[in-house]
Amino acid sequence: MSDGLDGLRRDVALGCRVMAHRGLVENILGHISVRIEGGRALVRSRGPRERGLQFTVPDDVRVVDLDTGEIADDPAGDYAVPSELPIHTSVLAAHPDVECVVHAHPPDVVVASLAGFALEPIFGAYDIPAAHLAAAGIPVHPRSVLIRTDELAAEMVASLGDASALVLQGHGVVTTGAEVADAVLRALQVDTLARMHLRVRAAGATPEAIPENDLAELPDLGSAFNRETLWRHHLAALEQDGRGLS
Repeated sequence: MSDGLDGLRRDVALGCRVMAHRGLVENILGHISVRIEGGRALVRSRGPRERGLQFTVPDDVRVVDLDTGEIADDPAGDYAVPSELPIHTSVLAAHPDVECVVHAHPPDVVVASLAGFALEPIFGAYDIPAAHLAAAGIPVHPRSVLIRTDELAAEMVASLGDASALVLQGHGVVTTGAEVADAVLRALQVDTLARMHLRVRAAGATPEAIPENDLAELPDLGSAFNRETLWRHHLAALEQDGRGLS
């Protein structure tokens, strides 16, 4: 990933585009934040010519004070923070080890949560990081509300606990990571789990977690494969479809 504010703005913009490209968000919904020094974060905000996440550019990513929730680098007042900014401020405050927070609305995750399906590790080698994520447990926040206050965000953080992914009942998903790629890829893993649960049930079967000994055999292929290579794939797919930033 990139260094410096300009590089991080680009990372956030690309992360938003990847989420839209992979169907995790629709139109103008969803956002990403990245912690920076000085009690601030870069946050995907909405500008005067908002076109949606698939068209996010670095200028849409603004510096936000985590204490006040105000944009610090927009003297003209052209940009607005997301209404659910408390998702980001609360998670970053509660988890000093987290650098990036993603909020997205994957339709399959929403459907699975409404149906009451727990996202179990029903596959193994098909998607090893997703299997490990499910095995660790993906909690569900039971309230289908717009998380726009500190009080509602505190409830959400309590539901998240020490997990790196949280399903919001009838709403979407929150994921965390050390970098943009980590959090976005984790959101994609939750989406894969939900999609496969729904497909198994559509085929007339009941999804079941794979045996513990199969889980134990799943190797950690390393960040070079699970993150760097996979992230390059998603960025290349953006470029191929004419949705990249270059």
